[in-house]
Amino acid sequence: MRIGELSERTGTPRRLLRYYEEQGLILPGRSPNGYREYDDATVDRVLQIRGLLDAGLPTRIIKQILPCLDKPRAIHFPDATPDMIATLERERDRMTGRIDCLTRNRDAIAEYLDEVLRQPPSRR
Repeated sequence: MRIGELSERTGTPRRLLRYYEEQGLILPGRSPNGYREYDDATVDRVLQIRGLLDAGLPTRIIKQILPCLDKPRAIHFPDATPDMIATLERERDRMTGRIDCLTRNRDAIAEYLDEVLRQPPSRR
């Protein structure tokens, strides 16, 4: 598929897809006329990248951990420095904090909705 279709299927602007390519996060092939060509697996990869970015990870970290996400049973970090490990631990802990906050907010909204929906329609 070409970049336009990948953009539509992932909801990711073309410009951002080109940035992912520049950062080495996705690697398209090239057609004889020079157009970028992506396979179906790239859709999942882009969605994975977007999720990691949404979680707050920088692209330099994402680039290092993406290979591990392809084969979770074959995790191998030959260049995992103490700094890299500390960064990943901080990011994991930060994500856990965000998850806890989101969970509390979701539960509060659910309680509010339960109360509102228990009211007769005339009192809403």
